[in-house]
This record gives sequence, structure tokens and C-alpha cells, in this order.
Amino acid sequence: MKIFHSINDFSSNKKTILTLGTFDGVHIGHKKILEKLIQKTKKEDYESLVLTFFPHPRMVLQEHSDIKLLNTIDEKIALLEQIGIENLVIHPFDETFSRLTAEEFVKNVLVDRFHIQKIIIGYDHRFGRNRTANIDDLIAFGKEYSFEVEQISVQEINDISVSSTKIRTALLEGNMDLANECLGYEYFLTGIIVKGKQLGRTINFPTANIKIEENYKLIPQNGVYIVKSTINQKTVFGMMNIGFNPTVDGQNQTIEVHYFDFDEDLYNQKIRVSLLHRIRSEQKFESFILLKEQLEKDKKTATEYLKKI
Repeated sequence: MKIFHSINDFSSNKKTILTLGTFDGVHIGHKKILEKLIQKTKKEDYESLVLTFFPHPRMVLQEHSDIKLLNTIDEKIALLEQIGIENLVIHPFDETFSRLTAEEFVKNVLVDRFHIQKIIIGYDHRFGRNRTANIDDLIAFGKEYSFEVEQISVQEINDISVSSTKIRTALLEGNMDLANECLGYEYFLTGIIVKGKQLGRTINFPTANIKIEENYKLIPQNGVYIVKSTINQKTVFGMMNIGFNPTVDGQNQTIEVHYFDFDEDLYNQKIRVSLLHRIRSEQKFESFILLKEQLEKDKKTATEYLKKI
């Protein structure tokens, strides 16, 4: 997959079939559109092109927006590449770009820069300054500038009934089963392993502490989760705590993973942790002994769960 970090950087000798959007989560609803895009390009001598934006438009246009995203930019790139997209343009979204009129966007970007043959778009997509143009306007522009417009119908969208907002809500409620079903994969966190207080070692539950550098990444509800990672090409299971470590009066949120049957130095490595299922909420215990007893129960719960998958 070729990646361009601006509309102005894009170049290709072929015409393109394009879709555009934020694609936060690259969930099963997005995949329906993206797979249709790839199918169309295979039938003709065109290239698939996805136009997305960063920062998220809401971060720019809504002054006090505190929206958290399902994917970091690197995670989104990996997911789109896995699907088979040929060209990805990640355009910096700013107020200047938001002020482009619908015709300026169509003529200057879609036609002159991307040479589109066809655009595949949701029935409810709106674009241009203040999002005033709709699918009917796009169809009219298509006739004027000689490109096709293919709608994803309301029926197709409703058949899936998935949105990034629905997934964010599920994650903030700790409902991993619903979130993962809507995503079509296990939600994951990516970060660097850093040194923590190493208190877990004192009760035989050593943990890898994960630092996520992107402050816009959505962290699910505090609690204990069953997780998995691929380390040195092997799948390793474990359990993860997201929270403030109230037993030791922690002040900052931490993300700590205890891997089962694993004892390797992971410091400074970048690691992906996929969340399979939430076991329980975070609790404060009166002693380390009680904490250890609960962790033993959690490990048993996790082991039983993993036997069933």
C-alpha cells in the first residue's frame, strides 16, 4: 500500500476508484465499503484509493471536543493495508481545508488530483463547506465532470447497524463482546513497555507496563481483561489491568499486563495487546494477600475462558 500524507503528494498514472471518510475503527461497516471498492478496481484497470483525515474533523471544528479515537494513525494504516487498499491519502484536516466549497473539493481534489473514475460513498454522506452538499449534489458533479457515483444504500448500512460511536460507547462501558463483534476483530492497544513499580513481582504476578503515547487513543473502562499478544511470532495470553491501582493508592491510570507462562524481558519493546473479554471492575484490597488471592481467581477465570475459544 502506498501512503501519502497530503492530497498534494498523491500521484498515479491510473484512474482511481475512491472512497473517503475518517474510518475510525475500520469496523465491519467500513469493511463493507472498502471491500466493494477493491472488487470494483479488480474488474477494471483502476487503482483503489482511500482518502482519510487527521486530526479527526471534530477535533478541529468543535473547540471543546474531547473525542477519543479507536485507532491511532499507525493502527489505521495497518488495518487498511490488511484489507488490501492500494493507495491511502491521510490529509491534514484544518480550518482552511474545511472551508473548501463542495465544487472546489470535487474539481480540485477528486477530479484534478485523484483522477477519479468512480466514488463509492454512504447514502448520508455530506461534504463541502459547512457540510452543505449531499449525495444528489455529488451525482450532479459526477455528470458534469464525468465520474460515477455509487451509493451504499440505507438498507446495506442498516443491515450492519454499526457505527464508531456505538463501539466507543461499548468500550467505555467495558462491553468487549459487543465492541469486538462490531469491529470484526479484537480491539487492541499499542504501546511501549516501560518500567513500573514492579510490585507484581512480589506476589508472583509480574506485569508489563504499557505506555501509550497517543493521548487521543480510547482506553476502555477500568478493570481486568483477558488479553493476547504476538511476541516473537508466538501467541501469548494473559490478563490486563486498566486502572489506578487503588490497593497501593495509585494516582495515575496505568495499563499492566501479566502474561501466562512467559518470562522474557520486554522493556522498550513496542507491543500490541488485543482485548478478548472483561472479567471484572478494578477493586481496592485491604492487603497484598487478598489482592493475590483475587488475581489467582482471575487467572482461573481467564484460563477457563480461553479453553472455550
